[in-house]
Amino acid sequence: MQKRYFITGIDTDVGKTIASAIVVESLHADYWKPIQAGDLHYSDTDKVKKLVSNDNSVFHKNTYALNHPESPHSAAKKDGVTINLKKISHPKTDNHLIIEGAGGLLVPLNNKNTIIDLIEPSDKVIIVSRHYLGSINHTLLTIEALKSRGLTIAGIIFNGEEHPSTESIITKMSGLNVIGRIDPEPYFDQTVVREYADRFRENLLAL
Repeated sequence: MQKRYFITGIDTDVGKTIASAIVVESLHADYWKPIQAGDLHYSDTDKVKKLVSNDNSVFHKNTYALNHPESPHSAAKKDGVTINLKKISHPKTDNHLIIEGAGGLLVPLNNKNTIIDLIEPSDKVIIVSRHYLGSINHTLLTIEALKSRGLTIAGIIFNGEEHPSTESIITKMSGLNVIGRIDPEPYFDQTVVREYADRFRENLLAL
C-alpha cells in the first residue's frame, strides 16, 4: 500500500530537507514540495534530487515557486500572487510520496491558511526536531497542533547534536515513535544519505 508522509519541522532550518532526502532514499519514494519560497536557482527539490541515488524516485514540480526567501504569504504578495489551496493538489503517483512543508505548521500561506492546512487526513506526519533553547516547547506545540486537527503523527526524527534529557522528555510526554537520529556530519552526499536511509528503513516500514 502506497503512503504519503508529510515532513514538517518545529521551526525553520531544523533539517527538514536532509530528513526528506533520507526518507525518500529509504523508501525509494517520490518527493514533492508544494511551496518553495526563495532559492529557486537551487531549490529544496534540487537539493533532495542531488542527495538521492535510487532510480525509482520522481521529483514533482512545486505548485508555487516564489522568488523571495521568506514566509510564503509575504513572498507570494511580492510576486503578485495569492496562494490558493484549491490549486494545490497531490501529484499523481503509484509510489510512496514524501511531502516537505515550509517552516513550521503555522507559517502563513495567505490571510487565512497556514502550512498545517496542506496536510490531509490520510497523510502521516513526520516531525523533525532539533535541540535549541525552546525546542521542547516548539516540539510539543507542534504535536498538540497536529493532534488538535486529528492528524496522524507517524513519528519524530531528531537532528543535530544529541541531547538526551530533551529527547527523553519529548518522547515521554508525547508517546511518539523515534524514527531515527541524524547526527552532525561534515557534509551530506549520496553515500551519507544512503547510510542513514538504510538505518531508518526498518522503522519507516513499520509505520
